[in-house]
Amino acid sequence: MINNIYQDTIVAPATTPGTGAISIVRLSGPRAFEIADKVITLKSGTVSSAKAYTIHFGSVISSEVEKSLLLDEVLVSVFRAPHSYNGEDSVEISTHASSYIVTELIRLLISAGARMAEPGEFTRRAFINGKIDLAQAEAVADVISSTTSASHRVAMNQLKGHFSNELESLREQLLEMASLLELELDFSEEDVEFADRSRLLELIGRTIGHIDKLAGSFKAGNMIKNGVPVAIVGPTNAGKSTLLNALAGEDRAIVSDIAGTTRDTIEEVINLEGILFRFIDTAGLRDSEDVVEKMGIERSYRKLSEASVVLALPDSLTSLEEICSHIDFSSQKLFILVNKADLLSQDDINKIVIAFNTFVINNNYQAVIITMSAKTGLGVQELKSALSDSQKDLVSNLDSVFITNERHYNSLLQASASLRAARTALEGGTPSELVAEDLRAAISSINAILGRDLLDPDTILHSIFAKHCIGK
Repeated sequence: MINNIYQDTIVAPATTPGTGAISIVRLSGPRAFEIADKVITLKSGTVSSAKAYTIHFGSVISSEVEKSLLLDEVLVSVFRAPHSYNGEDSVEISTHASSYIVTELIRLLISAGARMAEPGEFTRRAFINGKIDLAQAEAVADVISSTTSASHRVAMNQLKGHFSNELESLREQLLEMASLLELELDFSEEDVEFADRSRLLELIGRTIGHIDKLAGSFKAGNMIKNGVPVAIVGPTNAGKSTLLNALAGEDRAIVSDIAGTTRDTIEEVINLEGILFRFIDTAGLRDSEDVVEKMGIERSYRKLSEASVVLALPDSLTSLEEICSHIDFSSQKLFILVNKADLLSQDDINKIVIAFNTFVINNNYQAVIITMSAKTGLGVQELKSALSDSQKDLVSNLDSVFITNERHYNSLLQASASLRAARTALEGGTPSELVAEDLRAAISSINAILGRDLLDPDTILHSIFAKHCIGK
């Protein structure tokens, strides 16, 4: 753990003033109780003498000059070190949700000896004081920013230490391997072998599989956190923008009969039954001499290839064939939408559906075909339900460990690469010290996720905790 003990006391609003009935101001550090007593008069006793985990009624006078000028009546929650969120003496002051009251209260606390907290400093202190590891600290920001039940559940599991426990188990195994090999180095002259090579290879292989499984969850974890990417593609005037507006329930995209109106991608995030979907309206696919439109079309194909779900609005078998040629059916789901059904007869709809279905079967594709009218709303709810159903596997086991942080993902890849190098070295009869070096590199990658033995800790921690909000 980093040897860094904070000596100052910090203060910050923990809620947004003016958005509810009350606001909370947090005060934390070695002088938290002393400073609180300078500003708050409790109805009975003092903050300094209050027991931990108790709440007290008090008042705040706005000025030393005007002793009778009441700023607000407050509730004061007391938390004593080390049994607090960040391991420090802490006070939470609940006031009425007035921007003036919160600003004036913070000014009084700063005048009494506190300083304004930096973004994420409360959580950073929790990490420094060993209350949480770095992976859990990052999960705090994910919990705060979660917008769906799925993303909230995954973030809470990480905050509770599920991911950290997995990493600690892996780290212990790696430390055991490395220690046995390094012990051999101490007895190199006796030619003693403490680490059974076959057992070591088996253990490395098992650990690689575990790490790769964790890293493999990043794609799903990223979709839970940021939304399942859904590309809306098709030729010009197929109704893509109208569909986006229908799904969003508002006019997000410009709708026009003029071909090529949409020249760049437009995104809208929508929550469907607790799952976040990130819909991307793309430029119409067609041959164009317009330089700007051509750039939009190129971007459309790129978004199509990056999407997990493709909503295709073809106007012919030819356009459907073109769209399908850019789809990886092993990893992407395809929905074929027969749009503008309000302008077609039932016979025409049946012929189109049969033709599209025959094309899908003949090419051994997997696709869902839905008849709809984005303009009138026909089939929109059916599409939403089908989209939610398509992601059942994604949310079927939310209590599993999901990687949602790119930093963690990259560190796991580095750990896996180091272990593969160690395995190759062992199989090739490489000396123990070189194998141990690869194992130490893998341990270092795991440590980086947990926040152990950080290189240049100030830079790393600043980049991580700067993403947190002030007051957390």
